[in-house]
Amino acid sequence: MILTGALTHGAKGIGQIFYYATPIMMTGLSVGFAFKTGLFNIGASGQFIVGAFASVYIGITMSALGQVHWLVAVLGSLIAGGLWALLPGILKAYANVNEVISCIMMNYIGMYAVNSLVKENPILFDQAKNQSYSVAQSAVLPKLGLDQLFAGSSINSGFLIAILAVIIIHILLNKTVFGFELKAVGLNHEASKYAGVNEKRNIVLSMVIAGALAGLGGGLLYLAGSGKHIEVLEVLADEGFTGMSVALLGLSNPIGILVAALFIAYITEGGFYLQLFDFAPEIIDIIIAVIIYFSALSLLFQHLITRITTRKIIKDNSKEEITS
Repeated sequence: MILTGALTHGAKGIGQIFYYATPIMMTGLSVGFAFKTGLFNIGASGQFIVGAFASVYIGITMSALGQVHWLVAVLGSLIAGGLWALLPGILKAYANVNEVISCIMMNYIGMYAVNSLVKENPILFDQAKNQSYSVAQSAVLPKLGLDQLFAGSSINSGFLIAILAVIIIHILLNKTVFGFELKAVGLNHEASKYAGVNEKRNIVLSMVIAGALAGLGGGLLYLAGSGKHIEVLEVLADEGFTGMSVALLGLSNPIGILVAALFIAYITEGGFYLQLFDFAPEIIDIIIAVIIYFSALSLLFQHLITRITTRKIIKDNSKEEITS
């Protein structure tokens, strides 16, 4: 049922898969991009909610912007997420502070700061529901006909924006000098420095770009017009941690992350139908966790086999040199 549940609902089920994949594709891209450049961005959760807050704030208070309202809100989420990752990047580059520690701290600071900013602002806070108000209709992402193609689903142009982000990051990492420098710093920052690369600047820019991607994911989710609101709860955004799973399954490759996000969204959407058979909702998380564990173990086995093979080749070559 978990494998066929989404597809049995036809276009609606497929549209929901694309909708669920959009935010985790962005957080997965954030984590994967940072990892490609030698950084572990565990702060995607904080960057995600800060970006979401920026988009919601703009979406509620700046309705006078008219037709460009949604675009400004999306850009706001992008900028807010990038700025939130700036401090961990500076600390890593100039003080060698482990980015994992600083990002974890920024996650909680972001969560509590957003809760406070929403709760203390009557323009944003719906006290009866303990959540933010809905954004203005002009801030909702346009459907671009996708709602007709996938009738009954929550899909919107956010999915296309996420696909565009995947393409841009793929080109940036693999087809540009800047991307080569970022990866070079990640592999060996001392060697990069010797080669004339400004490793400090690239570390900061890497974190800012990763944060911007996660923040954009928050904006795409909360501007979707699907009834999603910022709830004032002391809970970190799940999308940030799911993004780590997506990056792992996708091997930090942008195209792999796209496929992994669709796969996890497919499992999530199909898993909802298990509740018809009295399964607890948590079964979805358990199944995804098992898949991720097996994926991690496969990488471990691959690494061990490579090491054993390499040692055998070195040993055989040494024997041949001694014999000759």
